Amino acid sequence: MDEKKKPSIVDVAKWAGVSTATVSRVINHNGGYSRETEEKVKKAVNECEFTPNANAIGLRTNKSRCIGVIVPDVTNEFFARIIQELDFYLLKHKYSLLICNSNEGYELENMHIRGLIEKHIDGIVYISGQNEIKHTGKIRNIPVVYIDRAPKNAEMLIMSDNQEGGYLATREMVRKGCLRILLLRDVRCASTIRYRKEGYLRALREGNIPYNEELEVSCFPEYAQARSVMDRLMKSRGCFFDGIFATNDMMALACINVLLEAGVKIPEEVKVVGFDNISLTRFTSPQITTITQDTRQMALAAGSTILKMIQKKEIREKTTIIPVTLEVRGTT
Repeated sequence: MDEKKKPSIVDVAKWAGVSTATVSRVINHNGGYSRETEEKVKKAVNECEFTPNANAIGLRTNKSRCIGVIVPDVTNEFFARIIQELDFYLLKHKYSLLICNSNEGYELENMHIRGLIEKHIDGIVYISGQNEIKHTGKIRNIPVVYIDRAPKNAEMLIMSDNQEGGYLATREMVRKGCLRILLLRDVRCASTIRYRKEGYLRALREGNIPYNEELEVSCFPEYAQARSVMDRLMKSRGCFFDGIFATNDMMALACINVLLEAGVKIPEEVKVVGFDNISLTRFTSPQITTITQDTRQMALAAGSTILKMIQKKEIREKTTIIPVTLEVRGTT
């Protein structure tokens, strides 16, 4: 082939000894050809170094070979890990990702949904900041997998075992003698936080420790917010707890820093457990005991499920729960 000229579908057809229509059917997986013909066309594509025009194919087939990912915060390490693993998986299956950052906002989610529909997206992996998806009519004909969080009307779900995570975190402190365990939780009512609280309550019941509403405190799940809340608690009431279960690691870090600055010994006087096992938990002093979510398995399950939905394959299990583990470190 002339190196200056990009090969066309006509070149591939001549190379394979078939019609351009046959080449088009093979490239678009439309059937109507033998296995022998398919192999000849694939060989010709490779030898000609022919690259199909994805935009043109999308216009003809109404398919983009692109999957949208709606994520609450692309800067959050937990979500970033999922996106990275999902991208690796889907690239192997010749799909690209279009990443949309919603900033936990309903209007932004709506705008991204409209944009993805206009781009003829083949499917959506959706991490929603909402408790109920109110725009299901817009995406009725698009395969959607909800991951991490479980909005009320979501049909296909991939989630970590958040209740077990809350249980393991609290049980760790109960087993090590804690009797007044503070639950520092995300103020929003996302399903993940509800399930983590359920696990916290289960561990308390198992340890015959009564729930005390004074030991449940909420704030936005950010370092600065959690630090401000812990500062106020320490100044107004002092250290009235002997354990803290924070529903994410940044909140746990805020607690640890406030306690250490106040002269409280960790883990001797107060034990702390976080959630997510982000990188910084290994680089603090002391290192943070936390719950590990298997982001790789979550991404693989989401990728596999969305491809099955696109291919209209039967999926019997509508909800997939990914196990979590406790990583014991220096704060307990």
